[in-house]
Amino acid sequence: MWQLDGKRFWSEERVIVPGDNLPEMFWNAVAQRGDLTLFRQKEYGLWQSLSWNEVGQIVREVGAGLIELGFAAGETASVLGNTRQEWLFSDLAILSCGGISSGIYPTDAASQVEYLTQDSNSVLLFVEDDEQLDKALEVRERLPALRKIIVWDMGGLRDLDDDQVISLAELREMGRKRSSRLGAAAADAEWRERIGTRKSAELAILIYTSGTTGRPKGAMISHDNILQAVRGFNRATAQNEDDERMCFLPLCHVAERVSGAYFSLYTGTKLNFVENPETVPENVREIAPTVFGAVPRVWEKFYSGVSITLKESNAFERWAYKIAIGIGLEKVRRYEAGQATGNGLDFAHWLARVLVLNTVRKVIGIHRSRMLITGAAPISPDLVRWYMALGVPMLEVWGMTETSSVAIGTTVARIKPGSIGIPGTPGEIRLSDEGEILVRGPNVFMGYLNQPEKTAETIDADGWLHTGDVGSVDEDGFYRISDRLKDIIITAGGKNITPSELENQIKFSPYVTDAVVIGDARPYLTCLIMIDQENVEKYAQDHDVPFSNYASLTRSDEVQKLIGGEIERVNHEFARVEQIKKFRLLEKKLGAEDEELTPTMKLKRKLVSQKYAELIDSMYNE
Repeated sequence: MWQLDGKRFWSEERVIVPGDNLPEMFWNAVAQRGDLTLFRQKEYGLWQSLSWNEVGQIVREVGAGLIELGFAAGETASVLGNTRQEWLFSDLAILSCGGISSGIYPTDAASQVEYLTQDSNSVLLFVEDDEQLDKALEVRERLPALRKIIVWDMGGLRDLDDDQVISLAELREMGRKRSSRLGAAAADAEWRERIGTRKSAELAILIYTSGTTGRPKGAMISHDNILQAVRGFNRATAQNEDDERMCFLPLCHVAERVSGAYFSLYTGTKLNFVENPETVPENVREIAPTVFGAVPRVWEKFYSGVSITLKESNAFERWAYKIAIGIGLEKVRRYEAGQATGNGLDFAHWLARVLVLNTVRKVIGIHRSRMLITGAAPISPDLVRWYMALGVPMLEVWGMTETSSVAIGTTVARIKPGSIGIPGTPGEIRLSDEGEILVRGPNVFMGYLNQPEKTAETIDADGWLHTGDVGSVDEDGFYRISDRLKDIIITAGGKNITPSELENQIKFSPYVTDAVVIGDARPYLTCLIMIDQENVEKYAQDHDVPFSNYASLTRSDEVQKLIGGEIERVNHEFARVEQIKKFRLLEKKLGAEDEELTPTMKLKRKLVSQKYAELIDSMYNE
């Protein structure tokens, strides 16, 4: 239960599992945790568990197979697939062999697979299935360094006859035969040598950042970067073998890779792999994680679902919810003000939880959660307060690929909605004269692969990483993010506007999935909006609004009025010069495969502004 606890924000650092590089940490954890459960994944509709020892055995077989293929320490292998346990089997085997692991998004086109494989100089490529294999086969003639392609799932490929392609099962069998041929002692010696090959300061993984302003950049993250990040993160969100969390964001993104998977390997937290991104709401209710980390869009979606369900409830249920959530929000208000809640309010909130709010938590699937973690994009402070009112602490964290994941974070000891918390890694953090957040320390990445000029633009001569985020810091040392430096709007009248504040309030509506505020060098603010299809369709059906598809839904006069009302609600909270005068609804529902969205499901402001320039201009030319 969240509560005010003085100024003791971060716990003392204690190394849970030793190791000078990532594979040493992993294998020490295997020895320490043995038969405890590590992975859970659905097979044929049933959740199947793997212990630390079982995962270790699989990783060693894959790794020995890689050695048999001639994979040398210091070489690079890429992984192309959705988030599932096979991703980490491959990744951990590559790292355990002294290799460098590079991830490729499963939504990337063949041309992108070609560029990323070539830029990373990958000699091996793991792919998920026939769909991902097709991309690799399409471009392999232009990848002379690529020696083998390993496929996890051979369904639909049984008749494939290609010397360059083998299955993961075949690779594991190669590993078993190699170990048998060498003998136990020699195989163990070889394996131990490979695990200790890479030094702490050497390159471990490549994470490619968005290429909206050119080719993607391969961020080089060392073993020490990762270890510093996970040890620091655990000081804020301490976890252990009794905890369970979900693994569902792309594993080639720094959030799920470091703060999710590697952090769980460090702490012993069980990792549950969801079936696919569409089944997250169903899977979270099945898993009931004790720790749940996600991006704002997921939290907004859960809130929207509850809001719509309430509208369909009877009058008594709506009244009971209003009273219960009101008690919770009053407790949050007093907490934020530093006021004592008192036994009366504490008892009222407990009763509200027992009678009403615990049911809401169970509907979402967070009834066992002792903390919720949000990051990767700004979130509405009111949304944080809502989850706190349900009785679950929501912790905002901040980091980026270049800081090897979380660098600033909130703890359950003190939550300030709208704040990203206080620095938690061994490095330094300060604000520049322009208010930009600067980071320096052992968690800062090594630079961009093959792009020294981009590295020099990002890390200055004194070692400070220029993050591009504008923020402020209060008297308690808590940081707040205003916006991206490049995203701040300066209107034609000279008014500086931080669009994320407006966008967060708009996205608080159950009928809005995303919003991009426009107005730089313009006379007034406008907005592009992506509607929440499920909730808006429900509204249309309830109000007899005819529509045939997503586009026709967005063109409906009734839907336009519905969203207009949501815009007006937000406008009342802002000064006149900061209000949105016009808006347009995007007529295409965007998904993970669309270039307008980042891997963490944020609209790319610059790309959207370019791609929908005509639509934007229409709001100023009328």
